This record gives sequence, structure tokens and C-alpha cells, in this order.
Amino acid sequence: MNHKLIVFILVLFGSIFHLSAQKIRVLSFNIHHGNPPSEKESVVNLDTIAQIIKNSNADLVGLQEIDVNLARSYNEDQAKKLAELTGMHYIFSKGIDLEKGEYGTAILSKHPIEHVEKHFLPSPVESEQRSLSIVEVRINKKKILFANTHLDLKDNNKIAQAKFITSRFKNEKRPIILVGDLNSEPTDPAIKELGTLFTKTTSQNGFTFPQDKPSTEIDYIMVNSASHPKFANHRVLEEKYASDHRPLYVEIDIK
Repeated sequence: MNHKLIVFILVLFGSIFHLSAQKIRVLSFNIHHGNPPSEKESVVNLDTIAQIIKNSNADLVGLQEIDVNLARSYNEDQAKKLAELTGMHYIFSKGIDLEKGEYGTAILSKHPIEHVEKHFLPSPVESEQRSLSIVEVRINKKKILFANTHLDLKDNNKIAQAKFITSRFKNEKRPIILVGDLNSEPTDPAIKELGTLFTKTTSQNGFTFPQDKPSTEIDYIMVNSASHPKFANHRVLEEKYASDHRPLYVEIDIK
């Protein structure tokens, strides 16, 4: 066989393998500020959270219920600490001021974060302030928006917050991955609103709460439908110790 042809075939197969191995791996996890529900409230175990993230090999991670400089978690910046433990880039997005610190969500990324947005979400009914954080990263030479949120428990607020999210992204041309604890079942109005723009990874994301005997589907990974996503290896991780939620994982191919 011609030497140049052999080289071409090897390069072609190498390229195909490279592309097939470059799925975007995504994890969403409400970590309950690192306090395992089976332990005393004084126990905070970020090492276990970090190990779960590392074992997943996720490119992008959305975390909810993150403490920064709170007494109950020993005045540690949990977003920064988890970034250090996993070797990832990070941002923290405040929901509320609490004691002398802050409480909210965080994003971890294997890839450098090129741009950051943070929005406070609307609350027509008085409640705990919630936020939406968005980062831009470049994966497989594509610019991806990765958004993370933790919606309110109150129905009026959840619907308003979902509408804020769809309004923010309705004219967006780039691929968008949205993750978070949405405190909503699949048939709830907030999920139907998000469904006007986003596609869920499966018809059922899977039960993630409570962690010991999960019976509720409230944690989600979604991608804007215009990106024509393909999903693989979708699963709720068999993790019962680290938090009162189980982590949700999926691999995504985006057109």
C-alpha cells in the first residue's frame, strides 16, 4: 500500500477517534454545602465532593448550595476549595448574604473561562434570592455557554425565573448548556417554560432527591434545541453519602 495513503488513513482514523472522544461531559450536583445528611451538621466533607467530580471526569460542573466564609462550613470559600481540589477553573455566584459570608452556586470548568455573567433572578413573591450564572468556554474549538442555577421553591417565583432564563437566551446563537436544581417536576410550568427553548437529556432526567431513596426529579441538564444536541451515558450517579441530592451526569455532542 502507498505510504502516503497509509499515513492518510492513520490520520483519518486518529481524527475520528479524537472527535468521538471529545464529548462534552457535564455534571450537576446540589452539594448541601458539603454536609453529608447522615452526619452531624458540624461535618463538612468537601474531599468526597471533589472526588465525585474527579471520578466523573466532567468538563463542566454546576454546583448548588455553596458556602463562602460561613461559620457552619468553617469559614471556607467552598467554590475556591473545590476548584483547588479538582484542578479546575471556577466562578461563584452569590444568591444571598448570610451571616458574614455568602451562599449560592458555583461553576467548575476544565477549560479556561473566557467570559462571565451573573444575574439575580426575579422573585415576585418574597423569598430567598436566587441567581443565574453563565460562563463562556471553548471546547472542541466551539464557544459554549454553560449556565447554572437553583430555582426557588415557590411556584410564582419559579415560573418568573424560568421566563427570565428563556428571555436571556432566546436570541442566543451559541450552544447553551443549562444545569441546576430547578425545584420542579417535569410537568411543572417552570419546566414547560424552559422546554420552549431547551431539550432535556432524556424524557426523564432521573430521580435525584432524596439521596437515600430518590423519588423526585428536580435536578436537570438541558441544552438549547437549536444546537441539535445528542446525549449519551446519561445517569444519576449512585452516590448516597455526600449530599441530600444525587449527582446528575451526561455526555453531550453539539452540532
